[in-house]
Amino acid sequence: MNIITIINMGRYARLAFRNLTRQKRRSIIAIAVVIFSCTVIILASGFIEWIFWGMRESTIHSQLGHLQIVKPGYFESGRADPYGFLFPDNLTQDLSKKFTLGTSEPLIKAAVPRLSFSGLVSHGDATLSFIGEGIDPQEQAHFGNALKISSGSHLSADQPHHLIIGEGLARNLGVAVGDQVVLLVNTATRGINAVEMTVGGLFTTVTKSYDDSALRLPISTAQQLLRTQGAHSWVVLLNDTAQTDTVLAALRKQLSPDQFEIVPWYQLADFYNKTTVLFTKQVQAIKLIIALIILLGISNTMTMNVMERTGEIGTAMALGTKKIDILRQFLCEGALIGGIGGMLGVLVGLLLAAVISSIGIPMPPPPGMARGYTGEILVTPDMLLEALALAIVTTLIASLYPAWKASRMQIVDALRHNR
Repeated sequence: MNIITIINMGRYARLAFRNLTRQKRRSIIAIAVVIFSCTVIILASGFIEWIFWGMRESTIHSQLGHLQIVKPGYFESGRADPYGFLFPDNLTQDLSKKFTLGTSEPLIKAAVPRLSFSGLVSHGDATLSFIGEGIDPQEQAHFGNALKISSGSHLSADQPHHLIIGEGLARNLGVAVGDQVVLLVNTATRGINAVEMTVGGLFTTVTKSYDDSALRLPISTAQQLLRTQGAHSWVVLLNDTAQTDTVLAALRKQLSPDQFEIVPWYQLADFYNKTTVLFTKQVQAIKLIIALIILLGISNTMTMNVMERTGEIGTAMALGTKKIDILRQFLCEGALIGGIGGMLGVLVGLLLAAVISSIGIPMPPPPGMARGYTGEILVTPDMLLEALALAIVTTLIASLYPAWKASRMQIVDALRHNR
């Protein structure tokens, strides 16, 4: 870009600004349309982004972790033959020493074993099927409160015969904290074993279907119940979800693919993936509607400008102004409306997002989720740039036809227009 081009651009910008200030009322209305549109996009996108973030982190910390290390083929065939995919006890102990990546800052927060199984749980005359997990009672210290204990307490190493049970399963079974239940399972030796456990707590997660069928107990008790050692998987929790692919690649280099399969959370989170697809399409529909609003509003404004300034355009062309310069002038006015409106819209959107987030948005439980929540607005830099770009691009597109129409006028007809 040479100095002449820069000077011409500055000249176009000054003339565009002067022309906009001549019709203050119309310009303010056009800019207000852009501000409103950008604000709506930021708030809608920010709310959906917060839902994605909340669902993602809750799913990771309550169920899946960031990575799961299993034997190859476990997720495809493990349900049919769960005991054929157990890590031997000595291999499990060796595996815990491998989680180092040689970085100055630790990427991995924790790596814990889990033993998955299923069976029947009985209380009184009621008997239901369940999916169970044997976990390290100390896991909660790393994974936080995404798995929310609604009543009672978490698992404890001091209480090996206490379990926690999903609210939905507890309700269907008719049990409360302190009740006794009996677990009946198939063991690794193809026999049947049972154990009496005390309900130590009820939990809820982001997924209602999981709460309706799940329970957890200490992994040592689960191993005794199943008459086996080791674990089906090691669940890896990171300090930053954004580092998932980095750690995934590093661990795949460290661990033999013949012995270990490393699966990231996003390949296992079926409910999350389907929800993001649905909400993303809804946001795209909103953006399309907003783009049409801007197109219609700005196109109407620019068309009125052309009609009112027909004589002025004819005079400029009679004095030697080229058609391309007329075209550029009106396009510059459209871009200026989009730029000013877009930047003000970003500022208004950020302000409203902060205010709304501080107050909160009470939301009922969505389909497939166990409880309601208080929503917020999560604004990202990409979101702001997208809103600003949408404002400028749509105003430019809306200005194309009026600008082209102005540049194609005949000088004589334009000069006669106001007479």
